[in-house]
Amino acid sequence: MSAQPSTGGRLVLAATPMGDIGDASQRLRDALGTADVVAAEDTRRTRALAKALEIEVSGRVVSFYDHVETARIPMLLEEIQLGKTVLLVTDAGMPSVSDPGYRMVAACVEAGLPITCLPGPSAVTTALALSGLPVERFCFDGFPPRKSGQRKEWLRTLTAEPRAVVFFEAPHRLADCLADAVEVLGPNRRAAVCRELTKTYEEVVRGTLSELAGWAVEGARGEITVVLEGAQPVSAEPADLVGQVEALIASGLRLKDACAEVSAATGASRRELYDAVLAARSGDGD
Repeated sequence: MSAQPSTGGRLVLAATPMGDIGDASQRLRDALGTADVVAAEDTRRTRALAKALEIEVSGRVVSFYDHVETARIPMLLEEIQLGKTVLLVTDAGMPSVSDPGYRMVAACVEAGLPITCLPGPSAVTTALALSGLPVERFCFDGFPPRKSGQRKEWLRTLTAEPRAVVFFEAPHRLADCLADAVEVLGPNRRAAVCRELTKTYEEVVRGTLSELAGWAVEGARGEITVVLEGAQPVSAEPADLVGQVEALIASGLRLKDACAEVSAATGASRRELYDAVLAARSGDGD
């Protein structure tokens, strides 16, 4: 384990406002005005932010979005090695959180170059705070898969997840995503849909997955963050888990695979689960 000696240069990650310009920190304001290089996800939006803050960007502004991220890294590393300060900002919120930044941070770590972060707005923590759900423990899962089949597979991994789950979703896919969630996770799991956080038309809609799926059919606009309640502890008695197995089967899993998944989540015997499902089915036919 080793690190290169400091060159005086460094990478500065900075959170930017999600909507309300008043959320810009003083440290962000200072950094925009003094950084030697500003690497921006969208240079036009960053210049507009600086103008709104009445700050003159004295450093060089370069684009740093998904398709050019890898190509830009060597140049930015060289600037830091020459003693320059590189400020990395994205369009809204914190770099690296479903935004460019991770690869640049990893490259600086590999090169032993200093990195610091100016904390600030984040849709993840803002949505958690507003959700009204138990969020002492949570996980963040980015964007769900776009296709329904893959999305259901992802949702199945959350069947027994005890932590609250935060994820982003595009407004035009929200209704389909919530409908798939009802099918896989059941209608009664609670959630909150947060849209346009900190902006003029901020809205938080709370309810069961069934209620939210019905609401979303009318269409939701803007930036969407969803908070899903963690799964409640379930009984490990096989007979009590038949409904959970059948729900997974209804979403496309084979009986054997559904039993294996519920077994892994609850600790119940896979063989006993299998037998309990067959016994329940036999009983339904009496």
